[in-house]
Amino acid sequence: MKLDLDTATGRYNITGYRAGAVMINGVAYAKSVIVTPRQLVTDWPPVSADVVTIEHVHAICALEPEIVLIGTGQRLTFPDAGVLGMLVTAGIGVECMDTPAACRSFAVLAAEGRAVAAALMIA
Repeated sequence: MKLDLDTATGRYNITGYRAGAVMINGVAYAKSVIVTPRQLVTDWPPVSADVVTIEHVHAICALEPEIVLIGTGQRLTFPDAGVLGMLVTAGIGVECMDTPAACRSFAVLAAEGRAVAAALMIA
């Protein structure tokens, strides 16, 4: 999947996705990342939804998004409800979806100027 390139400087944009990698500003990342329009975290550890922990969610919360899109890889799976509940308790909206859908949704929400974070697992 190729997304349209946004040439806005100083911003992070998801510019594409293929099995095994997400492209952010034209650079391929083959490991899990968190991306917001202004920040990129390239060392987010979880490789699948079933290993997402409170500590991983703390890394997302630190970016202060209003909504989080959790991309769980090629298939939709759900992290532990208790772990996701931490986001809800913090007043942060959360949506789980497969990673290609999370990439598309991020592009739309970021273009609207929303404070969105995409936590993307690649596997």
